[in-house]
Amino acid sequence: MTTNLLQVNNLKQYFPIKGGIFGRRINDVKAVDDITFGVREGETLSIVGESGCGKSTTGRAILRLDEPTSGEVSFNGEDLLALSKSDMRKRRKDLQIIFQDPYASINPRQTVRQVLNEAMEIQNVVPKAKRLDRMMELMETVGLGAHQLDRFPHEFSGGQRQRIGIARALAVDPKLIVCDESVSALDVSIQAQVLNLLKKLQKEFNLTYLFISHDLGVVRHISDRVMVMYLGKIVEIGDKKSVFDNPKHPYTKTLLSAIPVPDPTATRDQIVLKGDVPSPIDPPTGCRFHTRCPFATDKCKDEVPELRNTGKDMMKEGHNAACHYIEEIESGEMKPKYT
Repeated sequence: MTTNLLQVNNLKQYFPIKGGIFGRRINDVKAVDDITFGVREGETLSIVGESGCGKSTTGRAILRLDEPTSGEVSFNGEDLLALSKSDMRKRRKDLQIIFQDPYASINPRQTVRQVLNEAMEIQNVVPKAKRLDRMMELMETVGLGAHQLDRFPHEFSGGQRQRIGIARALAVDPKLIVCDESVSALDVSIQAQVLNLLKKLQKEFNLTYLFISHDLGVVRHISDRVMVMYLGKIVEIGDKKSVFDNPKHPYTKTLLSAIPVPDPTATRDQIVLKGDVPSPIDPPTGCRFHTRCPFATDKCKDEVPELRNTGKDMMKEGHNAACHYIEEIESGEMKPKYT
């Protein structure tokens, strides 16, 4: 059994809500609530779910851009949450992030040369005399030219700017990159180019990706495994083929039914959920999806379902889902209350 490069155990990320005259803590936004998963070296694990499910918060908590409330985050066997801020800053050489918005994540007053040099200088990964060669190499690697090093961010298109963000992440030779909605702000044709670039770089540098996205088409293209989140909890996790071809959780089935099909004559059963996502300030008891699930019973309201293996055919890849009635729904014993 291979050990995970990144292991997250019982991670919680609560944000305090303050009120009253003295600004006391009156409640919490439970953005990520007790999740456990691992990422193997060289693979791409994608986190999917609708807005507000805790995808990006999970990525930020792992890198300690937001300090987690509790839990364990181990990278290469080292507990990241036990590190001091200065030690964590050194460790960030191995852990990088590509942000969603290339317009906001790069300093508009710096040239590309300054952006890349700053990353290398902070982590001290390349001797000063060799930095220019490294910058030129990085620009070529991400599909830009060395002659563009002295340009400012506003002189690039959105796709080119995202390539600069990728070059900045690669500048310090990381092992794990968190891609936080890294192609969602780009045109579809540019998305394909950036995704193909990420896959090429992964093979070339043996990179590991935690890929955060709400676009299931993109996720299907780039992932090895997929983790589905709903309201701060993991509802399903498994290898890409199992999750897309044989989803087990009612929420995953709903998400997959919403993927557009590029065939106007094709018919498919789209599942439409009733109601809105509950507030993470006061999430539902039991299964968090029970307020919208067409199969929910009183047991779902009272008992939190375990993330469990869903059958012998999935044992090899560990396809797990958090639902009390996986087998009954699969066999057709349980019928949806609405369609």
